[in-house]
Amino acid sequence: MIGLEYKLLPVQVDETPLPDEGGLEYVRRIAESKLRSATRDAAAVGLVITADTAVVGRGRDGRTEIFGKPRDNTEAVEMLQRLRGRTHQVQTAIAISTNQDGTILFDGCTTNVPMRYYSNEEINTYVAGGDPLDKAGAYAIQHAGFHPVEKLHGCYANVMGLPLCHLTRSLIKAGTHPKTDVPQACQAALGYNCPVYSMILTGNTQENVSS
Repeated sequence: MIGLEYKLLPVQVDETPLPDEGGLEYVRRIAESKLRSATRDAAAVGLVITADTAVVGRGRDGRTEIFGKPRDNTEAVEMLQRLRGRTHQVQTAIAISTNQDGTILFDGCTTNVPMRYYSNEEINTYVAGGDPLDKAGAYAIQHAGFHPVEKLHGCYANVMGLPLCHLTRSLIKAGTHPKTDVPQACQAALGYNCPVYSMILTGNTQENVSS
């Protein structure tokens, strides 16, 4: 949707949260770890982009908890039950570096996500299909059959895993301009009338934490 040519650089990093680590601190640390691993493997000169996304909610003890990918169907059901009928946050960090000078640009996005009160039967049907096992928080917002989120007012692309307007403004800072109208392409592809894209691109929104 950005219109740029790219190559994939698979990396493996330890994604275990540290004790008392906040969501934004966690995703930024993992995005940077991915970046440093990827730049070691990147042969061509150019931009290297990494990102990490976490679902952040309240744990059983009331403290902030980072919801990763469920280990199995049982944990997926448990996660979805704990998220049901409540609002949690999806937090993403983007890290960009150039091989020329090693400068790293960071950007971040936080989106409040209100979950509808879906039934146990809906949970079991969704989990049985296998979709939750590779998803942080055990759900995909775009899943038409389950449709777990209601009345989202923030960045839809962030909840899917990569906030494109945040990426766009970071790319521009790095000297690379997308070849498409990114907000238009994103909204058309997702079927979502985004209320925050102009604020994101101008840096004037609470759905943004950057440094």
